[in-house]
Amino acid sequence: MGYVGSDLWELRQLVGHRLLALPGAQVLVLDDDGNALFQRRVDTGLWEIPAGSCEPGSGFAATAVTELAEETGLRVDEGDLEPFACLSATEHHVLDYPNGDRVHAFAMCFVARSWTGSLRAEVGEVLEFRWAPLTDPPAPMHGPTVEVLRLFAAYTASGAFQTG
Repeated sequence: MGYVGSDLWELRQLVGHRLLALPGAQVLVLDDDGNALFQRRVDTGLWEIPAGSCEPGSGFAATAVTELAEETGLRVDEGDLEPFACLSATEHHVLDYPNGDRVHAFAMCFVARSWTGSLRAEVGEVLEFRWAPLTDPPAPMHGPTVEVLRLFAAYTASGAFQTG
């Protein structure tokens, strides 16, 4: 759907740019070689993984499925999403957008290792895609994505769900 017309956009019409607490989801898509899918944002030019905020009535996994499809054209089943972390620490996930909006995002982080579909960038949100090794992601990187990659490395090493 994109930002304009979303529930968050409608809320912003009422409250302006003030800091809002916002639930969401992020999806680390990995191919068979262990490369991750990164996308470059239109508004900042930074590289990140697919992510977005929950709409009313939608849980974390459903949001991950929806955001991945909207931003990339890739489809994944909720049952194929593996939760590995929750990102909420203010030092990592208070976001200031170019239009002045501020959010403290609380994101469930999932890894997807299987999907269907072909890459198609969401107009107005995604400039381009790149598959890259987790150890050598594209730069400049969106700050929260750097933290998600750190959390995923810790999850991979320990097998334990991570918080950050």
